[in-house]
Amino acid sequence: MTLRKVNISILLVAVVIFLLVIHHNFLSLSDFLRRELSDPSPLGLQPIDFIPAAPQRLTDERDDKEISVVIAASDERLGGAITAMNSIYQHTRSNVVFHIVTLNDTVDHLRMWLGSPPLKNMRYRILDFDPRVLEGKVQVDPQKADTFKPLTFARFYLPSLVPHAEKVIYVDDDVIVQGDIVELYNTPLKPGHAAAFSDDCDSTSSKVAVRGAGNQYNYIGFLDYQKETIRKLAMKANTCSFNPGVFVANLTEWKLQNITKQLEKWMALNVVEELYSKTLAGSITTPPLLIVFYKRHSSIDPMWNVRHLGSSVGKRYSPQFVKAAKLLHWNGHFKPWGRTASYAEVWDRWYVPDPAGKFNLIRRHSEANEAK
Repeated sequence: MTLRKVNISILLVAVVIFLLVIHHNFLSLSDFLRRELSDPSPLGLQPIDFIPAAPQRLTDERDDKEISVVIAASDERLGGAITAMNSIYQHTRSNVVFHIVTLNDTVDHLRMWLGSPPLKNMRYRILDFDPRVLEGKVQVDPQKADTFKPLTFARFYLPSLVPHAEKVIYVDDDVIVQGDIVELYNTPLKPGHAAAFSDDCDSTSSKVAVRGAGNQYNYIGFLDYQKETIRKLAMKANTCSFNPGVFVANLTEWKLQNITKQLEKWMALNVVEELYSKTLAGSITTPPLLIVFYKRHSSIDPMWNVRHLGSSVGKRYSPQFVKAAKLLHWNGHFKPWGRTASYAEVWDRWYVPDPAGKFNLIRRHSEANEAK
């Protein structure tokens, strides 16, 4: 009788273990299917590839906390994006993951370049941006269709680009970083603020008057205050604008406030009502951001967006100041890959030669255009 009870007990234990194993496998399968079937990148933002981990040696040397950095990479400016990423990677021990937004015809060239020895250990994810998401939201002049740059609007869709991140950094492709990017990532955002920008009236920008820029530092330089729709917003025309080429975003707040939908609303309204200033000095991405984030954004340290380096060929900052800057930004006509820009030699330190040789031709073409 005792032996029989023991056998039954053993059998029951075996059954329980068997059921637990089945349950564990079922959960694993469900999780796998959920990852495979879910659409983490709506709005045409499709992941193409991802390098999930650096070699163990580098993993041991770098911090574990993941820092998400979003950057757009068009084919004609690919060298800029590569240089920006290299400068970020070489100045940090943090676990940076680059989310590179590009168009499908640039992917092969980008992947080849990322395979260069100085870049081979970088972690990245390539995303294909579908320009059709901008239909009805951007007015394109048929005679200037080749100047339309859809990737400049990628910054509006950050939650779709990095769906699982709580916080991200966005940088333009005409920057280099000279500080540890984790400092920028740790920028404190005030409660209720979805982003932190560098104001155009900050201590570094206001030292330099940009010739021909007009009211570039104020809202009136970007928005048409003769339009009733703009006047109804009760935004002061002399409000200091901000530069959207470098910013930190709290994606939890971004999603709660439907920032992307708000930006799309103002883009669509501009197509109908032409709300942007006729003398718009900066990018057409700036006006909707100024409206949505009016008095509802935090500030980043001005040294993390030292800009206007591309506004002219003259050197407007001292060598000591340029060396101390955490981030240099060549916004304006003169890009550092054209060599005629200010401080191009600083940018060149982080440039990784194009293995396909295509960007070398683009650089020579840029030099010729800037010399005209």
